[in-house]
Amino acid sequence: MVIIRTALFYITLVIATTVLGLLAIITIGITRKSKIAHSYGKLWSWLILTASGVKLHVSGLENLNPSKTYIFAANHASQFDIFALYLSIPIEFRWLAKIELFSIPILGHAMKAIGYIPIDRTNRKAAFESIDYAAEEVKNGKSIIIFPEGTRSEDGILQEFKKGGFILAIKSQQPIVPISINGSHRILRKHDWKIYPGTITVKFGKPIPTQGMTVKDRHKLIELLRQEILRNLSEDQKPSITNYDSNENSTEQ
Repeated sequence: MVIIRTALFYITLVIATTVLGLLAIITIGITRKSKIAHSYGKLWSWLILTASGVKLHVSGLENLNPSKTYIFAANHASQFDIFALYLSIPIEFRWLAKIELFSIPILGHAMKAIGYIPIDRTNRKAAFESIDYAAEEVKNGKSIIIFPEGTRSEDGILQEFKKGGFILAIKSQQPIVPISINGSHRILRKHDWKIYPGTITVKFGKPIPTQGMTVKDRHKLIELLRQEILRNLSEDQKPSITNYDSNENSTEQ
């Protein structure tokens, strides 16, 4: 089953990315509107999850107001988090994504056309310019997704948070929504290529307001969000107290 699902995943990934990526580029070029292209992203994710034998359970949508703008912040343990979030979030959004993804043929062009925002984690100045730009996009009504850990967890256990996404939230003065993703680390493990069918659960917490906060409040916001994400994580994805204490000073990196 693992070999079959793995083969189906990669075949579907290549075909769906090529076809839907080209459609997104063409659609944006003709209409200059991202809503249809965003729906291609949802179809892309559904095809890949289905081919991989992955079921998706979503809860907490009652905490969202579809007419509002948010910064969505989720834990990150697998590439499958991307597919799960595409299908879970009922609001059109933009990704704040690592710049390397934009160099991938077709996919990168589609991401740029839709308006996703690249962030260069190796260049501090450029990274903060991206954060400033993203904050303006949020002020203009475009919701954005961030992964506060900055990169995928090795084992699904929640890592320390970086400060960039919280500065974005504070500068935008819009609510930040905690999202807890369980089970994705078992589907496609970091440094592995095989697909293990299973279930991903996505839980939306209540939005955390940032109105009135300043950059000096970033540590408070980091802790509020971290506790909300932890609240809905499975026990095997929660860090030990010792591990968390040793990392809590790393949020400045």
